[in-house]
Amino acid sequence: MSEVPEGGSVSLTRQEWVGDAPRSCDDHVAAEAPLEIRIGGVPVAVVMRTPGHDEDLVRGFLLSERIANGHDAIVSVRHCTEVDTPEAEDNVVQVRLDHPVDLAALRRNLFASSSCGVCGKASIERAMAHAGPVEQRLSVKPESLYALPARLEAGQAGFETTGGVHAAALFDATLQTLAIREDVGRHNAVDKVLGAAARMNTPGAALMVSGRVSFEIVQKALACGVELIAAVSAPTSLAVQLARESGITLAAFLRARRMCVYAGESRIQA
Repeated sequence: MSEVPEGGSVSLTRQEWVGDAPRSCDDHVAAEAPLEIRIGGVPVAVVMRTPGHDEDLVRGFLLSERIANGHDAIVSVRHCTEVDTPEAEDNVVQVRLDHPVDLAALRRNLFASSSCGVCGKASIERAMAHAGPVEQRLSVKPESLYALPARLEAGQAGFETTGGVHAAALFDATLQTLAIREDVGRHNAVDKVLGAAARMNTPGAALMVSGRVSFEIVQKALACGVELIAAVSAPTSLAVQLARESGITLAAFLRARRMCVYAGESRIQA
């Protein structure tokens, strides 16, 4: 996979299935990388973003989270010129405000990562350190995966009524449905099905989501030993990287007997 560019996309190769026939294709996925925000040299938050317009992102974050007392209170926003690792270059931003803030409270409320020199590589290493590669026990037919979107849709009563919620479904190793949950947040829907499986003491093997697959969704699946993630929409670059390194099968654009497989192709048998 190519390096993360300034905005835009990342080039890679993936497997495309149409019916029961796979072929290899070149593709582009949305770039995703972590951005560490520091105030007065202290890391206070990490946000996952598409690189580009980082200053605007940070200014908006400071205002929307009510960290800065108005736009005029933001003295400067700049990328750090000295970082702990080469991979973290362009992924750390230093902020100066014209007023003091409770940095300890900010770290408790906002900080999502304890890494110094945050980068995609560091994020994946942390995820792998906590979970490690998943076991490969699942073997599925393409037709079984093609059936998952309809099964997810059948459990989306909230979306049917409002059109405003995401959904996630969790399946066991035989692709029997364990739980389908909805939420306005994609990550919340995933947490709900993983929590339902934990409550039932039944491990989930496959996860289906109604939207795109980000790094955080793969990270959550990895933490709970999920072997396969399917989605009706696209993955991001960091999601693909983590899926490949952790041994998770990642199938996206799963629609009408067609799918694009970005990782873990060996679990899908024609």
